[in-house]
Amino acid sequence: MEYTYLGRTGLRVSKLCLGTMNFGVDTDEATSFRIMDEALEAGITFFDTANIYGWGENAGLTETIIGRWFAQGGQRREKVVLATKVFEPINNAVDGPNDVQGLSLYKIRRQLEGSLRRLQTDHVELYKMHHIDRRTPWEELWEAFETVVRQGKVDYIGSSNFAGWQLVKAQAAAKERKFMGLVCEQHKYSLLNRLPELEVLPAARDLGLGVVAWSPLNGGLLGGGALKSSGGRTDRQKAVIEKHRSQLEQYSALCAELGESEANVALAWVLANPALTAPIIGPRTVDQLKDALRAVEISLDASVIAALDDIFPGPGGEAPEAYAW
Repeated sequence: MEYTYLGRTGLRVSKLCLGTMNFGVDTDEATSFRIMDEALEAGITFFDTANIYGWGENAGLTETIIGRWFAQGGQRREKVVLATKVFEPINNAVDGPNDVQGLSLYKIRRQLEGSLRRLQTDHVELYKMHHIDRRTPWEELWEAFETVVRQGKVDYIGSSNFAGWQLVKAQAAAKERKFMGLVCEQHKYSLLNRLPELEVLPAARDLGLGVVAWSPLNGGLLGGGALKSSGGRTDRQKAVIEKHRSQLEQYSALCAELGESEANVALAWVLANPALTAPIIGPRTVDQLKDALRAVEISLDASVIAALDDIFPGPGGEAPEAYAW
């Protein structure tokens, strides 16, 4: 495994981040335990979760599974750089009208306490806002996050799904308070979703934020199975595949020439971008995890990058040059 710094911080993390969204949903607890054991043995030390994972009435289940894994000992907790998130409602009747999408000092305090209980730990290394809250002022948000950092319950604060200008606004408000502010942005980014190259990636780079890519396989479209049997797919999924069929066929042929799997080339492409810290991999099985480890060993030369650009054109560079002089 290879390691890199998380943005401008002194914290080093693995260049693959283990996503746990499937734990307790598509992956049972025993398999989830094996995946985390294998990940740690392979050198993946960066784990990502969220309080909403488990979904619906089972919100929090994924954190609970991770907590039970930590409780087995063997310094599991000490070896992991753990990230969790807050924003979504988690079906907690006690929160009453506050169990809705959004952020507040009240919600951040209460939901962090809940996450720590489920995770069976007294702190998390990285606490992320799962989405931008356009209503709550930064004065309130930074008061909440500064407090949990001072209490030792959180080391660093991150964001997810922020626009470039929102990252700038957040950091300006933090600077006024002489607070570190954000250290990373988690953003949807893949060969099929390159719009972040316009403003989000340049903003993050300028601010010294690490960028963690979620859905680097674009919901599995880049995983190699999209062109196979369509059984079990919804009409919407079939339509998306047909929309991108020509690209996916060209991509599959290129990967075959390289002798690499489609999934690993997609991950390697994300890793090749200097603005990116790590892609999040979300294995449902141990075999899927083991297959993904190959991605950090793949080096894509300029000709391959150019070929991928031809198949999956980006927005044309950074704004405003991408669309203006």
